Amino acid sequence: MTTAPLTTASATASATAAAAVALTVEPFGDSAVMVTVPHTDSAVRRSTITAFRDRFLAYRPHGVLDVVSGLESLLIEFDPLETALPHVVHAARLLTERIPAGDPGRQARPVRRFDVPVVFDETAGPDLAAVAEEVGLAPAEVVEAIAESTFTIALLGAAMAPMMDGLRVPRPVRRRAEPRTDVAPGAVMIAGTNAIIQPFPGPTGWRVVGRTPHTIVDISRPDPVAFGTGDLVRFVPVTRDEAAALDAGFLLPVEVRA
Repeated sequence: MTTAPLTTASATASATAAAAVALTVEPFGDSAVMVTVPHTDSAVRRSTITAFRDRFLAYRPHGVLDVVSGLESLLIEFDPLETALPHVVHAARLLTERIPAGDPGRQARPVRRFDVPVVFDETAGPDLAAVAEEVGLAPAEVVEAIAESTFTIALLGAAMAPMMDGLRVPRPVRRRAEPRTDVAPGAVMIAGTNAIIQPFPGPTGWRVVGRTPHTIVDISRPDPVAFGTGDLVRFVPVTRDEAAALDAGFLLPVEVRA
């Protein structure tokens, strides 16, 4: 089956409001399609796929079971007994063409800033020393680089984990050759120039460099997370004793910008 081209308006600030960015939809097995953005600028790819994902979810077509977000891609899973690939592609095309740029189907929210205390040591960050060796820094310098980076939440991944851009280190960080099978909640992890916080116990191939005492996802709350795409995050190094002394419950923003 041939690739189906789509178009959408880029949400990136570097593009004009009228600029169109092409998206492609390709079959991915018998019951899914993969949406990607064939653009040379990674910032455009990420902002465009985020805008498309928000629109697609806001006007979720019949038969769609789930979407799996990547930084630069979107996997749409559907029930083949309820719909078919051409219908999913057609719905995506209609949404892209008919929804105005910047309208994901919900009101824009203010940008929130989060200061996240993190313990960086050998126990909380078992990959910290290896990352330092890989990028040519001392472990303390890696911690300093993470603390001096301002991260922007690009998307909410599996289990609403915040996936963030903005890590400033000498070179992108490789993922682990062998994923860890059970990473604790609150683990702060990096890969490439991105960071993520583990909300629940589970496996990961990201490099674990620290851990926050905060709960970042609480499914017992009406709003399980306080953060969203576009929000800003700073990691604040703390000692293990300082972390224990914190009233570190559910993670809330320290600032809301209109």
